[in-house]
Amino acid sequence: MQLFFNPEITDETDFFSFEKQESRHITKVLRKKEGDHLYITNGNGWCFKAEITVATPNNCQAKIIKRNFSQPAGYRLHMAVAPTKMNDRYEWFLEKAVEIGVQEITPLICERSERKEIKMVRTERIVQSAVKQSLSFYLPKLNPPTSFRDFIKREHHGKLFIAHCEKTERSLLKDQLKPKEDVTILIGPEGDFTEEEIQLAKQKGFLPLTLGETRLRTETAAVVACHSVAFINL
Repeated sequence: MQLFFNPEITDETDFFSFEKQESRHITKVLRKKEGDHLYITNGNGWCFKAEITVATPNNCQAKIIKRNFSQPAGYRLHMAVAPTKMNDRYEWFLEKAVEIGVQEITPLICERSERKEIKMVRTERIVQSAVKQSLSFYLPKLNPPTSFRDFIKREHHGKLFIAHCEKTERSLLKDQLKPKEDVTILIGPEGDFTEEEIQLAKQKGFLPLTLGETRLRTETAAVVACHSVAFINL
């Protein structure tokens, strides 16, 4: 099954057209023709089975012949992760987090962040591609880069955690998780959170975490955290 993404399709849509780039991919690369079937999600839980009615490289058209709705996960995971110095490492995190299962992502700009800008258009494409690759019917919410101080001032629901490497009292993530709970996890930059940031987070109800004995890269720590939450909810 190959999944396509189109956010404009709703459960009331009967006919639609693909954009030129996807039309060319469908007809030239996949060699689909009139009468063939495709599967499309709008990222809101729907999977649509469509039949191609017009198969041209410039304008591939289809009609919806079946609709299925998948219930969302019984929990919500929000990962607030500092951008890595090397952009490809952060993109790797995004891809793997979506494949594993995450509902919201915020690039977190910290005091020690070496990179403070994110190319949102490219980032959104990576997230969409990972949704299609993993055959997920839910597109995670991708927030614009947000400063650490602004982020922790906001209201957050569920369990709140901050993972850091300081040799202070910390809990193991696996010991704090329970199924069907909303979770927000903060992961810092290569230089870790500052002591002040850790204290500010604790004041706002974030519980300090360790992800194990070894020192993990930012993107590795974020993926480990995602997997831990997903695993407890299997």
